Parts: sequence; C-alpha cells; structure tokens
Amino acid sequence: MHIFRHTNIDFLRWRWYAIGLSWAIILAGVFVIATTGLPKGVEFSGGTIVILKFDRVPDQAQVRAALDKAMPGQGSEAIIQRYGDVSANQLMIRVASVGAESGTSLSSAADRVLSALKAANMGDFRRQCTDKVGPPCYVGTEIVGPIVGRELTQKGILATVLSLVGILLYIAFRYQFSFGVGAVIATIHDLLVTFAFLAFFRYDLSLNVIAAILTVTGYSTNDTIVIFDRVRENLRSMRRDNLEHVINVSVNQTLSRTIITAGTALLSALALFFFGGEVLHGFAFTMIVGIITGTYSSVFIAAAIAVIWQGRKPVKTAPAAAQAPAPAVDRKPASTARKRRRA
Repeated sequence: MHIFRHTNIDFLRWRWYAIGLSWAIILAGVFVIATTGLPKGVEFSGGTIVILKFDRVPDQAQVRAALDKAMPGQGSEAIIQRYGDVSANQLMIRVASVGAESGTSLSSAADRVLSALKAANMGDFRRQCTDKVGPPCYVGTEIVGPIVGRELTQKGILATVLSLVGILLYIAFRYQFSFGVGAVIATIHDLLVTFAFLAFFRYDLSLNVIAAILTVTGYSTNDTIVIFDRVRENLRSMRRDNLEHVINVSVNQTLSRTIITAGTALLSALALFFFGGEVLHGFAFTMIVGIITGTYSSVFIAAAIAVIWQGRKPVKTAPAAAQAPAPAVDRKPASTARKRRRA
C-alpha cells in the first residue's frame, strides 16, 4: 500500500533546523527538571498510595488539613489529586515514606491516612469498595519501601543503557558504524525529548512509564533500521552518488511505510489515552510522545547524524556480483576461409 508515490523531498536539507529544534526542547526539559524536578511514582520514590471513594464531592483542602493534623511532616507533603472520572468522587492520596524500611511501618502510613479522615468526620474508609460495599470506602492501596524504589531506579537505568549498547553493536556490525552512531543518538534523543514532555506535563515516572519508554526505544530503532536497510540496498546501485542523496532517496521510498506504521500505532496510543482510564494515562501519554518523536528522529536525526559522522569518508558498499565471462568466438584464420571459397 502506497500513500505517497514518487516523492522527492529533500529531508536532509532541514537537518540543522531539526537538530536545533531538538536541542531547544531538550534544554527546556533539562531546565524544568533542574528547577522543579521530575515527579516520581511510588515505585521509585517509595511511599504509600491510598485510593478512596467518597459519598460526595471530596474537599481536597479539608483532606489535607486532616492529614496535616494527624501526620505532622508527612501530611503537608502528601500529594492529593482526583482519580478517575469526576463523578466517581475518588481521591488518590500519596504519602512519601520516611525513615528506614521495616516490616509494619510500611502499612501503618495507610492506616494513619484512614484514621485521620475518620477523626475529621469525613467517613470511615476502612472497608474496601465492592459491589455490595459503597462509599465511603477504599478502592485500593499500594505500598513500596525506599530500598525497593532505589533498586527499581538502578535496574531501569541499567536496562536502558544495555539496550543502547546492544543497538550500537548490532547496527555497527550489520550495516556501518556511522549508521550505528546515528541510531543510538536518535534513540537517546527520543528518551530526552520524552522525559522533557513528562516534565512539562508533570506525569509521574512510574513502572508503566518506564515500560512505555523501553517500548518506544524498540519502535524507534525498528523504524530507523528499515530506513538504513533501504540505504544499504540503494548504495549498491547508486555508487556514484553521495551518501546524502542516497539517504534522501531511501527515506522517500520508505515514507509510505513510515506514515502507515506511525499512524496505526498512534491511533492505538490515543485510544488508550482517552479510554484506558487514569491508570494508563502516563503509559499512553509516553507512547504518544515517543511515537511522534521516534518517527521524527528516524527521518531527520538518525540520517543526519550518519551523514555528519561519515563526512567525506568513502562509503562502504557491498561488492558487485561477478560478471560471467563473455562466450568465446571461434575465429578461423583468413587463409583457411579463402581456401574454402576457391574450392
């Protein structure tokens, strides 16, 4: 299926503008993270999450005052936000962990939250919400200690670094080292831009978000490899052309495939974002940003870095197929031919 036929767009002409735009977004993201920080989910920061269902519209200021009174220090720093649909009358309360991780201290924070709301005459939330049990009740709780959060952070960073090293080694071996450098820099670009947008829109860095980031890494790399594979094929038949022209031709040839793949993946991510519920918002948002920036980096960043890295060096091409020897022609001496004519 072809959406575009015989396109001749000079993508690499805009490479410096694309690199400048990427730097602007990344630097803005670094500034936001440095000044306000990147919100971390309970999986990484450690703490307790309690989701409560009220019988009426909850007053967040009253909830915070009750927590501050019953839990000095923790209550004032607690994060309180609506959860799910507004008509559901649900609040998510996240209390950061303090002190060392121990057996019963992890669950005591959730008990103190419920006791604080009961003491403030906001309801008894000690029952779990079911089909037969209505509000006030608690929907669920999640408890993670600080030690577990640090381990998850280290493993998440290690998984990302190892994936980048694997990408570089594979593409350098399978294609060219300059292509591998372009793919890795494009992947790092996607990660930094995604983190920047997470900081802009204040989404928590959770395990769901990390899963989306790793998924985006694989998606972007696959898109880049498709383009580089076409570049390798075209280098065999376009040996007299420079690498910039070959890459432009290759990107135009794979443009329909890129648009179709990115479009279908983006529609799925949008469906998750709008209809997947509060739990999947961070995952879906990360996928949306990642798909857009992954497609953009495959077309502009990866190819541009490969051209810049290659410079004026000769491009390696696959060896041409050996030509078959010309058939031998039986040439008889002229004297023999004259003797036959006289006879």
